[in-house]
Amino acid sequence: MLLISWNVNGIRACVRKGFIEFLRSHNPDILAIQELKADLKSIPPEVKNYPGYYIYFNPAKRKGYAGTALFSKPKPANVVFGIGISKFDDEGRVITAEYEKFYFVNVYFPNSQHGLTRLDFKIEFDNKIHEYLNSLREKKPVVVCGDFNVAHKEIDLANPKQNVKNAGFTPEERAWMDRFIEDGWIDTFRLFTKEGGHYTWWSYRFNARARNIGWRVDYFIVSPELRDKVKRSWILSDVMGSDHAPIALELEV
Repeated sequence: MLLISWNVNGIRACVRKGFIEFLRSHNPDILAIQELKADLKSIPPEVKNYPGYYIYFNPAKRKGYAGTALFSKPKPANVVFGIGISKFDDEGRVITAEYEKFYFVNVYFPNSQHGLTRLDFKIEFDNKIHEYLNSLREKKPVVVCGDFNVAHKEIDLANPKQNVKNAGFTPEERAWMDRFIEDGWIDTFRLFTKEGGHYTWWSYRFNARARNIGWRVDYFIVSPELRDKVKRSWILSDVMGSDHAPIALELEV
């Protein structure tokens, strides 16, 4: 199976920048989208009616903000929106699809924001999603993907020293990621790529993408049972259309 995750930074803008062409050319079995930034009425019809997929949208209650979506060729046995906590679920941050052999969880983690105004909110979400994923893992293997809004290690961003106290690289956020990985969850990209210089997000400022001054904040993570099923995990760094690059996972199921 080819699985792709992409923070599109607004589905309407991404459609104008080639989203449909991307979907057609890459043709994933499952596509997870974060930062939908559209309610059901304003999602372009060519997205809502794209052929060959079961499509699920989880928009935020606040217009033009957050939200997730899932495109799936195989029909899930069950689909759940959110994790049962309204302050998180109102922002449309989680979609869980259950398949015969695994759960697939699409997550858009909160950004702790400039001035770290949402750091406490993010860490609370991080802890709750960790509990939620562990509860799923007790039933069957889990694939979780999305924009985690944290660069885990210094190797995961171009300028770590300058960003130690900035959103996405605070000690608190990185410590949560440490705990998550130490709990057995596997960062699939690092199974194949050990060196730095590989990023999934670049600021629109200062020509950052052309200069590859970026952050790796988007992940495909699997529970330990799936480690030997992961055949490839990579970044589609040449795909434009958002300030994030899509990421891909090839899974043998």
